[in-house]
Amino acid sequence: MKFSLFVHMERLDANQSHKSLYEEFIALCEIADKGGMHAIWTGEHHGMDFTIAPNPFVTIADLARRTSRARLGTGTVIAPFWHPIKLAGEAAMTDIICDGRLDIGIARGAYSFEYERLLPGLDAWGAGQRMRELIPAVKGIWNGDYAHDGEFFKFPATTSAPKPLQQPNPPIWVAARDPNSHEFAVANGCNVQVTPLWQGDDEVQSLMDRFNDACAKNPDVERPKIMLLRHTYVGSSEDDVAQAAHELSVYYNYFFAWFKNEKPVTQGLIERIPDEQIRANAMLSDHVMRTNNVVGDARTVIDRLKAYEALGYDEYSFWIDTGMSFERKKASLERFITEVMPAFQE
Repeated sequence: MKFSLFVHMERLDANQSHKSLYEEFIALCEIADKGGMHAIWTGEHHGMDFTIAPNPFVTIADLARRTSRARLGTGTVIAPFWHPIKLAGEAAMTDIICDGRLDIGIARGAYSFEYERLLPGLDAWGAGQRMRELIPAVKGIWNGDYAHDGEFFKFPATTSAPKPLQQPNPPIWVAARDPNSHEFAVANGCNVQVTPLWQGDDEVQSLMDRFNDACAKNPDVERPKIMLLRHTYVGSSEDDVAQAAHELSVYYNYFFAWFKNEKPVTQGLIERIPDEQIRANAMLSDHVMRTNNVVGDARTVIDRLKAYEALGYDEYSFWIDTGMSFERKKASLERFITEVMPAFQE
């Protein structure tokens, strides 16, 4: 099983500048690259200081000059916000810039906050349908002289300028949860990214079952790869681990506040959630965060990851967005690289 880093700029208040957040983001990516992680993933979000990532291709182009080994992936671009010709061209240019290290993760998106600003009236179902039309079209444009007459896009014969360095194209990953998404990804020759979010290992098993079912329904397609994305923290002591569990509880309370799109947002920052409200949310308690996410000392983390490897996951992505300080993220990532990853070396 390979290991990667999933990372964005993030803040819950205005105490830290965007410039300093970017410098910290770069530092974490450089640690991952030098530490031998297989890939670095960063995504796309708009108008949300909770996840600051307006265009992953811009960021990856910068990372291409600051890293040397790790593959660089969009985790993920939001399909309904892209025209196939624009996505094909920007991705191909980025693949050239990063010397063929690009992977492209694509998702339908999750936040109605973004939908109502970029495509008012769009819902998750409509976003999923756009993604299903987008991916085959992008592949066609890369292949060249491709015309399209679909529900969402119509254009005459077009060839991507430039074409990607990787041939026939960079690996495409689809963020999947429901069985239909798994089946679409496998049938279209795409790898699969999954995350149980705050849920436990029964969901990790269920996501793999859905993937295996999709592969069984497409026996003529070469089995793609599947990546598991989980919040991860490697602690130095019991108190350190307990603090991480609480920080994740705070993070997920804000995650759901953004997802529900019910709280006011000012200057890109959502209204603060009172501490007592966070501690009263049993679904996202410190105990649940520690039990369900991969949080513990190195031995605990190794044992959890060995179980995921045995299930058949090809890649495990260390989701470092937690609202923690840079120093705590950095220390956990370094412990992961030096104390956990060696247990998986061939």
